[in-house]
Parts: sequence; C-alpha cells; structure tokens
Amino acid sequence: MNATEVMQQELQALESHSNLRRLPQMIHDGRNVIVDGQRMLNLSSNDYMGLAADREIREEFLQMLTPDSFLPTSSSSRLLTGNFGIYEELESELAALFGTEAALVFNSGYHANTGILPAVSDTQTLILADKLVHASIIDGIRLSAGRCIRYRHNDLAQLERLLKEHHENYRQIIIVTESIFSMDGDRADLKALARLKQTYGNVRLYVDEAHAFGTCGKQGLGCAEEAGCICDIDFLVGTFGKAAASAGAYIVCTRMIREYLVNRMRTLIFTTALPPVNIAWTLFIVRRLPEMQKRREHLAHVSRLLREALQAKGYSSPSVSHIVPMVVGPSADAILRAEMLQRHGFYALPVRPPTVPEGTSRIRFSLTAEIKEEDIKELISHID
Repeated sequence: MNATEVMQQELQALESHSNLRRLPQMIHDGRNVIVDGQRMLNLSSNDYMGLAADREIREEFLQMLTPDSFLPTSSSSRLLTGNFGIYEELESELAALFGTEAALVFNSGYHANTGILPAVSDTQTLILADKLVHASIIDGIRLSAGRCIRYRHNDLAQLERLLKEHHENYRQIIIVTESIFSMDGDRADLKALARLKQTYGNVRLYVDEAHAFGTCGKQGLGCAEEAGCICDIDFLVGTFGKAAASAGAYIVCTRMIREYLVNRMRTLIFTTALPPVNIAWTLFIVRRLPEMQKRREHLAHVSRLLREALQAKGYSSPSVSHIVPMVVGPSADAILRAEMLQRHGFYALPVRPPTVPEGTSRIRFSLTAEIKEEDIKELISHID
C-alpha cells in the first residue's frame, strides 16, 4: 500500500467514525453566521467579549489610521528589520498592566506554546503538565529536550507527590497548566499551584491564560489577576485572538526571560512578524479592556444561566466559565445534536476525538458578551 492509499484509508476511517472534519463555508454578520443560507446565532466563537462583532469599535479604530500608520506587513522577522515601534509600545503597555518587568509579543498562541518550552528546557528539565493542556502545549513539550510527566487533571495531590519525588533529580521543574481549560471550561487553582512552586527552589510555573485574558479580573488580565498571583508565575502566557478580537500572543515575565527568549525561541526568531497595523489594533483593544467590566459581568451572568439550565436538564459539567460543554458521548450523537440545534438557529458545533477522549464527544457552547438572556432561554428549550 503506497502513501496515497494510506491517507485515503485514514480519511475513510475518520468518516466511518463520524470524526472527519471539513472547513465550513460561512458568512459572518455580527453575532450571527449564515451557513447554506440559514442565519444562526454563533455559539462556537472565541470572541468572548463580543469585540470582533462590534462595528462601532472597528470604526473608531479606522478613523485613527493614516496611510503612514496603515502598515499591512512587517516584511521581516523582528530581529531583522521587522521590529517597529508599535511592538515595543504594546509590550510596554502589557508590562505596565500586569506589573511585570517585561513582555514579549508573538505571532500566535501556537507559536508561544511551541516556542517557549523548547527554548527554556534542556535534558536537566522535568515538565509536569496537566493532563488536559492544549494541543499547542503538548507540541511544545514534544519539541523540548526535557522529560515530561502528565499529572491527572487538576490533581494537586499527585502533582505534589511528583514534585517531592523528582525535585532533587533535575536542575529545574516546570509546572505547566492552563487557567481556564479549553474543552471543559473549568479552572486550575493558581494560588495552590503558586504555593506548590514555592516549596522548592528549582520549580517554575507556566500558565496559559488563552481563554481567560480579557474575560476575568477587574482589568481583564485573566485568572492570575483574580487570584492575585501574577508575580508568582514565571511564564504567564495569553492570546489576543479570542477575547481581544485580534491575533497574536504574549508572555509577561522578567527582563532576563524576555532576553533569553529573544535569543533562543525559534518560533520568534525564524518568522515574519505580525503586520504593524495588527499590533496597533491589539494595543487599541488592550488599552480598553480595563473599561469593559460590564461586558465581563454580563458574560459571567449568561454563562451561569446556561450552566444551571443544563444541570437542571441532567447534564453534569465541570465548567465554571463561559466555555460550557454538553457532553453527549458518541461522536455520531454529538453530530445529530449539533444539527438539530442548527436547524433551530443556533450555530453550535460538535467536538470529537482526538480533540476530546473517546466517548466524551460534546457540544461546546462558547459564549460571548453578545449573547442575551432570551437567547439562553430559547436555546435551552430545544435541548432535552
């Protein structure tokens, strides 16, 4: 069997198990999407604050642009000629907001997670990663020279045992977690993780706030802000492509870590930087996030309504956030549920293996600040 036949066989196997994916064709219209001529409320977007759907805020930004400031390409990596002043302006703003020594901006969350861990790890590094960390973190671990042990999801007792067992055998141990987990919508206990880290002098803490930046904390800085432990996290990472309605990612850290990454991080060094106009838009949004507490409160409110309504229907969920899974089980059943909701005007999508474990296929409701109470009530009326 040649390579083409193997690929065809794998695609057929995916289709037979209802796990074959295809790129959707759609038209975006504010908080709605139009697919095959049907208008549906978008319940699968990561636009958590509703900013990508906000025409008014886009118009305000566009009025600030001139032919000199509209720079659609950087044309180079930042270490060559692609380091425009707007990058350093954004990084200074982030460092000031978080109260850290420095910040560094990347092209994407995937670039951040696949670049940082390989840069700071070596054969004398042990990575202790939560079992449910995102695929980008897993790929970063695979690219690193360090050894990795995955601890049971949010099992701090097991993590503590692993630290006690291994802390003398490695020069450094890096605990890796998300703050809000992308599939279950639950949280890590960042305060407890910070306390564990402080038990040993050679332990560092890496936290990915992709789903919390913008949505949590009084200034919208994430779960670490809420927990009051920003200064205890060595590698505090977040993305701009979700609640901040932009693209790219960041780390807030010490000046030394920033300088080290600039010299060692391959996904930063060997890529053309994001367009300066993109960075300018990100800065425009970041400066406004502290003023958006009402949006955050509304998002928390509608998320709580949906979680409680699903629980009343008999669905148990670990979610404490705006990511609310409805676990169905078999992939085929999740697809049927999604199709039913779409017929009723709700663009909700099934999440299937390998994104989630076999037997836990689900509808992943991803709520935004554009969702209204009446939307939640209407949605629940179509769920049995």
